[in-house]
Amino acid sequence: MTFKRVVITGVGALTPIGNTYPAFWEGLKAGVSGAAAITHFDSTLFKTKFACELKGFDATNFMDRKEARKLDPFAQFAMVVADEAILDSKLVLSEIDKDRAGVIWGSGIGGLLTFQEEVKSYTKGDGTPRFNPFFIPKMIPDLSAGHISIKYGFGGPNFVTVSACASATNAIYDAFTYIRLGKADIIVSGGSEAAVCEAGIGGFNAMKALSERNDAPETASRPYDKDRDGFVLGEGAGALILEEYEHAKRRGAKIYGEILGGAMTADAYHITAPHPEGHGISRVMKLALDEAGIAPTEVDYINTHGTSTPLGDIGEIKAIQKVFGEHSYKMNISSTKSMTGHLLGAAGAIEAIACLLALNEGIVPPTINHFTDDDGLDPKLNLTFNKAQKRDVKVALSNTFGFGGHNASIIIKKAE
Repeated sequence: MTFKRVVITGVGALTPIGNTYPAFWEGLKAGVSGAAAITHFDSTLFKTKFACELKGFDATNFMDRKEARKLDPFAQFAMVVADEAILDSKLVLSEIDKDRAGVIWGSGIGGLLTFQEEVKSYTKGDGTPRFNPFFIPKMIPDLSAGHISIKYGFGGPNFVTVSACASATNAIYDAFTYIRLGKADIIVSGGSEAAVCEAGIGGFNAMKALSERNDAPETASRPYDKDRDGFVLGEGAGALILEEYEHAKRRGAKIYGEILGGAMTADAYHITAPHPEGHGISRVMKLALDEAGIAPTEVDYINTHGTSTPLGDIGEIKAIQKVFGEHSYKMNISSTKSMTGHLLGAAGAIEAIACLLALNEGIVPPTINHFTDDDGLDPKLNLTFNKAQKRDVKVALSNTFGFGGHNASIIIKKAE
């Protein structure tokens, strides 16, 4: 069987440091922190009082009020970035076979705010079950993909992957696989998440997963710093248009890059903690390299999962050094979560976009908020601390890992 080539022809982003993909990229290059005091709710009694929220986002700027009310924020975000990506791709919808166009999306949680508000409303009542008829359609993760397909009439593969923080990378890899096998020509892929609410902050606080650096939230997300104390919760979405190479060439599409391969593995170790030696992580990168058909020495940049947790950061770096050996010292490595916070199920989408733009512009975005070296990390590694670095990036690898031990990697090559 001859595999199809899969390229990326459109991009959309809605992030805590920029509400379009160009604004997102400018924020990354400038090393902007998206962390600030929470505005979505009164966080006075919470251990963590800050997050990486979207700035100045109003769904009614993109859809009418009636439609917006039928969508949880995570689905609103999905619609906005899908629109941006499709517009960016310059697809002429009347000229494509919509039955060979699909949507494969990722979300780790789905409509958490909707669930929270409906349950709060019920418990405040007299016990009579009065629920909004849109409660379930607003809450379930798969409706993000459903709404996108309905709007555009895409009748191809349509589903949502749920693998915690690996969800969007999982979705992108699935989309790549469907096109590679000839089962679709075009797939809108990516992920969205909207968990900055009482349940989200309170739940992650209870797990002791979040930073509690309330006195300086803009410096709280500090991957690989000795004094890191947890991740910063973020929200937003990212979308990519994946397209079969010959289909894209025939229509004269701009090609941002080509997905060479990817992989998924499980740690099979613990529900929240990474394997201390990074076994699942090293395997997922090795398998991705094998599928891409490239040597470790061909990778120029790794956008790490790098959440700013004490155990996770160390485990990933150990795995990178195991897989890449001496070449680890010749690559750029960075965690853009230092700027965006952790978008959970959407993280892999915006981080794939960061890789894609690094390939196109020859700039590696930094790991900001580095103040103190961690003795457990090799000082010879280039973790791209605090400032973006110029580099001819030909091949980039993006890692995302999720609670439950889910690991996903994809490898993207610069367009030729």
